[in-house]
Amino acid sequence: MSDTRGVLYLVPNTLDLGAPGAPPDLQEVLPLGVIRVAARLGHWIVENAKTTRAFLKRVDTVVPLAQPLQALSIVEMPKPQKGGASAKASTFDAAELLEPALQGRDVGLISEAGLPAVADPGAVIVAAAHRHGVRVVPLPGASSLLLALAASGLNGQSFAFVGYLPTDHAARAARIKELEALSRRLNQTQLVIETPYRNGALLAALVEHLQPSTRLSVSCGLTLVNGFSRTDPVSGWRARATVLPGDMPAVFSFLAG
Repeated sequence: MSDTRGVLYLVPNTLDLGAPGAPPDLQEVLPLGVIRVAARLGHWIVENAKTTRAFLKRVDTVVPLAQPLQALSIVEMPKPQKGGASAKASTFDAAELLEPALQGRDVGLISEAGLPAVADPGAVIVAAAHRHGVRVVPLPGASSLLLALAASGLNGQSFAFVGYLPTDHAARAARIKELEALSRRLNQTQLVIETPYRNGALLAALVEHLQPSTRLSVSCGLTLVNGFSRTDPVSGWRARATVLPGDMPAVFSFLAG
């Protein structure tokens, strides 16, 4: 093994995965410096090889790839279960995926959307990099969670991302009320997400179970031309319903008064 380690670059992805229509110009959503780093990397650790290749094809239109796409090493992480790591994902040897970095070559880590290792299984790779003395360099890019929080007008000084809520109706209602009580006690914004086709169901549950005075914000399709953010008291959501698309990611935030 070489005494010189490579670097693990955390490469941000765009936020348009699965969104309808043509994706935005890559240079509109990622800094040119990030695109240049992505173009030169020959080794990748990814969530999904197919979507990573699609991302790299977009990179290639801006900065030509240093190697042909078919020559790149693109290795997928074990798939975690939604809402938490599966036994397989939590026990696999991440050092095996980092072998190129241990041998002195730079490696890119990329998520399906947004920043790797944030609401993302890539955190286990980053933790392994620290254990093995591999330098970790996060590159700047969009995070749907932080963009939604900034656009919400809710408390940005104290907030918590709690991921997915239960799909069972009773369990989901109980969790919403629990988080609302926590939000009220700590004056803390709560951020949750859902699979896009369940956006409407989650919004309906939040509007039903949150108190009328609680402020609820929805940010949908961030960085896309037709993306939007709306913040209103729950009473306002009840008075003026919004139909959410089932094919665009959304972030739901709320703050109890």
